[in-house]
Amino acid sequence: MHPILGHPRRLALYLFAWLIVTELLFYLITYHSGVSWFDAGIFFFPLSVFYAFVCLSAWYSCRGIPIEGTSFLGLVGPHLLAAIIVSGFWVLTALGFAKALSHTQRFSDIEAKVLNITQLLLIIGILEYLLAVALFYVLQAQEKSREAQQRVMEAHVLARDAELRALKAQVNPHFLFNSLHSISALTSSDPKRAREMCIALADFLRATLGLGEKELIPLQEELSLIHSFLAVEKIRFGNRLKMEETIDDQVLNCMVPPLILQPLVENAVAHGIANLTEGGWIRLNAGYASDSSAVAINVENTFDPEAPARRKSGVGLANVRRRLDTRYGKNASIAVEKNGELFHVGLVLPAERQAVAV
Repeated sequence: MHPILGHPRRLALYLFAWLIVTELLFYLITYHSGVSWFDAGIFFFPLSVFYAFVCLSAWYSCRGIPIEGTSFLGLVGPHLLAAIIVSGFWVLTALGFAKALSHTQRFSDIEAKVLNITQLLLIIGILEYLLAVALFYVLQAQEKSREAQQRVMEAHVLARDAELRALKAQVNPHFLFNSLHSISALTSSDPKRAREMCIALADFLRATLGLGEKELIPLQEELSLIHSFLAVEKIRFGNRLKMEETIDDQVLNCMVPPLILQPLVENAVAHGIANLTEGGWIRLNAGYASDSSAVAINVENTFDPEAPARRKSGVGLANVRRRLDTRYGKNASIAVEKNGELFHVGLVLPAERQAVAV
């Protein structure tokens, strides 16, 4: 699409600038030929507007001769030749128009006066065409710069999406590895519980099918996944694992990244409850933050501060932090705090509500 003809605002600015050049043309014509300002305006105004549209054709020659990779002579030569041809055509048009006007009493001598300034008109026409060429090269540079910025933004978005997919893909294998390890431990000591755990694990994996294709799910669905996960761990820990939930019903339809809470609850079990002989509790609460624009989710658990750190601990937290940062940037936050025998993780993320079908 032509960068000026396709945009009414640009076309208006272009014609406005061209009319300013026309005023200069009036001055030169009246100075050299003795034609009055009024007569020069009547004669040259339509010619100038006509030439303004003729010079728009320079856009296509500029596209055919890019600045990059073209020598100076290869750039100037074709455009100068085109300027001479187009300007010559414009001068012939001016002479024809003058001849037509010369049949009127007011402009009876206009043809002779225009013939006297033919060279001046040719030079002006060449200069105006070359000005149009310069303008279109500037517009081409702007378009290329805009396209380059768009490509950078698209590449950034694709990179973020790829990272999000990679992070989501880490969640299930990590949980699966821990669960299979637990089942292996129960197989010899309590085969019945190992079988129940296999069934519960299968139910959890079935519930997570298709989540890899979703960017967001309702918080209510995420909580359902947490319950399926805890069903697996309850078989393993029995009464040693206690869960308390305080959920504001108003945030249940807020959208969250799938499996964003599961690593936090899994960490609470693996690094908290598993190290306590008498067991412990996990508290999960969710509600609006300061206002309805953000959701605050907190996961707290008891833990043994004297217990040795496990190998590769913190993978789940790092995964959650990177997922939030990749998706929300500064609009989401995660806070981790240890206070005595209490471990606390707080999430704050934008309250994106589930779209309601109409």
